[in-house]
Amino acid sequence: MDFKDHFNGKGVVITGALGLFGRGLAETFAGAGAKVCVTDRDQAGLEKLVEELGVEGSFAHAGDLTDTDDLNGLIDAVGEHWGAPDVVINNAAIYPSYFMLDMEIEDWDQMMSVNLRAPFILTRGFGKQMIGKGVKGSIINIGSGASRKMRLTAAPYCISKTALDRLTKGMGQELALFGIRVNALEPGFSAGSEVSKLSEEHVARVTKAIPLGRPTTMDDIGPAAMYLASDYAGYITGATLTVDGGNSIGTLDVYQDKKTPL
Repeated sequence: MDFKDHFNGKGVVITGALGLFGRGLAETFAGAGAKVCVTDRDQAGLEKLVEELGVEGSFAHAGDLTDTDDLNGLIDAVGEHWGAPDVVINNAAIYPSYFMLDMEIEDWDQMMSVNLRAPFILTRGFGKQMIGKGVKGSIINIGSGASRKMRLTAAPYCISKTALDRLTKGMGQELALFGIRVNALEPGFSAGSEVSKLSEEHVARVTKAIPLGRPTTMDDIGPAAMYLASDYAGYITGATLTVDGGNSIGTLDVYQDKKTPL
């Protein structure tokens, strides 16, 4: 499939746009002709990214995904610029490492706010915007193979991604009534996040265990995201596309210095 210029004039919203996959997704869609709204917490960094993308109609909008007013502000800003988006990618997520018995309630609340609550509010808000403008758009939630297996010290993250998978299917069911598709894309392991940093030992051990023998790259994720957002996937909704080199198999290893709870 050739996606060159496939998204000309289309508006794509990407959360967590300064992160590992977020930046790559912004570059991917801009390279296919889309105007992009990039959002994260650093306005200066976002504006620099928009300048680098060089697509007329793109814009930066900083905000905190745990803040309801900021989420609604993002929705309103997109409405003011474009009327409604054509594609929304709920990419932002945090990956804390805790045994649940050790985890503070505030840390749980923050993770659920970013990983689950924000995608719900944005999918609902942008979905209504699309309906109001008659846009038969595509919403993509960036999920994880963690939705199907538990990982010691990452169980809260696994729970959030399982819930995101259910949100994808539930919103897919409702928004299908208006011709709007909602799907999940599950990347595999890829090191380099500035938000959730991983040790070199962890990176080496996980990479070694991947059946296809390497981490996920943007060369894997970019085309998969464009496919789900494109007319080629026009009859696909409520589905999950896993692009992880077989990394969903699972492990019980504990990748931190503290090996037991409490």
